[in-house]
Amino acid sequence: MFFSLVLIGAIALGIQAIIGLGFFATCIAERETRASVYAFVQFALMAAVLVIYLVLARSGFFYQPLGGKVLILLICVGLVGLFLVMRREPNPRAKDGSQGYVVGKVRRFDERDLVFARNRTLRPGTQQYTAYYEMHPEREAHDAQRRQKGGPVGPVGKIDYPDSGFEVAMAAACLSIPHYLSRPRMVTPGVHPMAKQYVKFDSPAGARENTRRIKGFAKKLGADMVGVARINPNWIYSHRGEIFNENWEDWGRPMELEHTHAVVFAEEMDWDLTMTGPHTPTLIESMRNYAKGAFISTQLAAFIANLGHSATANHLRHYELILPAVAVDAGLGELSRMGYLLTKAFGPRIRLSAVTTDMPLVADKPVDLGIQSFCAVCKKCAVCCPSQSIPEADDPKEVNGTLRWKLNEETCFDHWAKVGTDCNVCMRVCPWSHARTWPHRLIVYLTQRNRLNQRLFTLLDDIFYGYKPKAKKYNGDWAGY
Repeated sequence: MFFSLVLIGAIALGIQAIIGLGFFATCIAERETRASVYAFVQFALMAAVLVIYLVLARSGFFYQPLGGKVLILLICVGLVGLFLVMRREPNPRAKDGSQGYVVGKVRRFDERDLVFARNRTLRPGTQQYTAYYEMHPEREAHDAQRRQKGGPVGPVGKIDYPDSGFEVAMAAACLSIPHYLSRPRMVTPGVHPMAKQYVKFDSPAGARENTRRIKGFAKKLGADMVGVARINPNWIYSHRGEIFNENWEDWGRPMELEHTHAVVFAEEMDWDLTMTGPHTPTLIESMRNYAKGAFISTQLAAFIANLGHSATANHLRHYELILPAVAVDAGLGELSRMGYLLTKAFGPRIRLSAVTTDMPLVADKPVDLGIQSFCAVCKKCAVCCPSQSIPEADDPKEVNGTLRWKLNEETCFDHWAKVGTDCNVCMRVCPWSHARTWPHRLIVYLTQRNRLNQRLFTLLDDIFYGYKPKAKKYNGDWAGY
């Protein structure tokens, strides 16, 4: 009996020491000096406890009356601790997807009101400029001031001048792809001459086969996550606001969507580049993923069209839907405090694109990752936000009929203009953004379980990585040789 208990204790402490060693190796790989020091101390203490335990076991201490009581006490404490960290606290709202957070009347969002759309699209002196600021005179002076400073996001790469030339050129090269793949408007492909429509599935079995094929092709094209959602009309933009290729007749056009489903996919943003935010390497990674999203969505829409169904590609600045909300319904993740979708696989280090279609598909179920309770505890993105654009309130508030934390997009955009990049500091500091080595995957799993774990790992993240982690320097060789 006692031999089995002694063996169980040794195995438990051995596993603990292995986890500590793995985390130490992870911190070194992440080039985190502070975290590596703390991780080494942690591992050393775990190893010391294991050695002491084995010495006591070898001496026969645990087979004596006092030692037996100590052993039983340690195992009981361990079992209680295991129960506490493993118990699950479900969030009923999350299981209902975006609709679970609707608590009032939702007004469809007008794309013309997007800070991006009005600052990039509207030109002083045009009919559209006059019409918009007659509707919203309170915004004209601030928007005009932004334009006078050099454009919607200011001089690109300003934060790293004069050494950001290569990075800015790379980001602009990536940005050209979404524009090229949206001429003259959003892409709604026709059937390619070489495609023969052998089948057109409309049955439940056919919908399952459609879904399997669509997801498989999206993954093959480079998507890291793919989900399907039935389109909720609340998340369709009410009016067109982004204009390209001089299609001014589209500006202000009411947006109606007859498609029933959205295929939403995410591409992972490279960890090394993202960790440099707000510096220019992170801008390259954002634009690279937007280009990748345009590449995937355009081909995916064409694939669906070749099967005899209508489809439209939604990618950078060519959207009909508010994608984070639709991605929640597609089961890719949950909405976070910072406003990004937060996924289990990559945290917020993703970019979203989609294809809307009338093809019969099987919708995925929303997921409960414990993000709402985690974000209520963590607040790291809000604390580290350079423009203080992310609210620090404990609980989300009702905004346009939905329960959420509301980003101040005006001050956020002002900071983008100041640094000349898309910042990404909130994405960089989020504890869910760590590279998915196996110790971090274990932490993510435990963090989903309950608030006790969330408080514990938030505290440990502050201790190991810092309350306000600094941006990393990118050490990659751009030339590739």
